[in-house]
Amino acid sequence: MFKTRKKSIIIGVLLIIGLIILDQFTKKLAINLKNTEDIILVNNVLQLHYLENNGAAFSILQGKQIFFKILTPIALAIMSYIYINLSKVDKFNDIKLILVFVFAGAVGNYIDRIRFEYVIDFIYFSLIDFPVFNIADCYVTCCMFLLIILILFKYKEDDFDDMMKLIRPGKKHE
Repeated sequence: MFKTRKKSIIIGVLLIIGLIILDQFTKKLAINLKNTEDIILVNNVLQLHYLENNGAAFSILQGKQIFFKILTPIALAIMSYIYINLSKVDKFNDIKLILVFVFAGAVGNYIDRIRFEYVIDFIYFSLIDFPVFNIADCYVTCCMFLLIILILFKYKEDDFDDMMKLIRPGKKHE
């Protein structure tokens, strides 16, 4: 049991590091777009557009950086706690993978907030005039969508009970 849990945690940490590196690398490239014309990838569909976002998704909570600087570490601690406790069983590997991507996305945007006081966004889906976003946002958004699918179609009430037994503080687990 310990080897499986330890291996799961190591793999999770390595994936998080890789995902953060990818996010930060793309943002470093995106800085070159600052003060330039948009780069059209697919005409009237997808383009690269540099934007400094002082808020959260869809630019909500503009200018509330202190809120994000306090909330993000708390959310990361909660996700870490859940991941470590879910690592006791293989049944929740898909949930653990979702946590890895959401964690990496949160850290990627947190790094920007600490370094710049804003998040670098650069992907614009112009077909539907979707707000400009970045790779870290993709991690979080896609995983939330997958989580909803898992909740609706894969996991049953007993599975949620099992999950709560694993993550409930102060309970002894086998």
